[in-house]
Amino acid sequence: MHVSLTIFQERFALSALLDRATSYVNQLKEKIEELKKRKEQVQLQGDGDAIEDQRQRGGLMLPVLSIREVGSTLEINLITGMNVNQSCMLNKIFRLLQEEGAQVVSASYSTVGSRTFYSVYSQALYSRIGVDTSRIIEKLQTLVNPVAQQLLG
Repeated sequence: MHVSLTIFQERFALSALLDRATSYVNQLKEKIEELKKRKEQVQLQGDGDAIEDQRQRGGLMLPVLSIREVGSTLEINLITGMNVNQSCMLNKIFRLLQEEGAQVVSASYSTVGSRTFYSVYSQALYSRIGVDTSRIIEKLQTLVNPVAQQLLG
């Protein structure tokens, strides 16, 4: 009798544990859906609202561009505020590099607080021809300047 009671208690404890775990997973799913909805709402507000918001809070940040040539690799580092669309900025950088005969070797971005850090590494598509680094630098600065002008606007 004692053995069957112990087995019953273990099964009951396991069942309760599974119920709690299921409940927790469902709560997490609801939280994810809520966060997705909030993200969509923020994205629908548009960049203009975000810029105005940052101006009002004093959180205005101009883009910072750093470019280094390390051997045959061109390293591009860009820091922007939250008001810049990450995927759009990376896409523009990729397109610019491709137009200039460079190939993206590695790229990443991460957002920390109100800042987004981009790192892009590229090399010449054809090593014999190479790329005109000074022209890429000039075009990247032109790409970043409209963002700065929009912030200061």
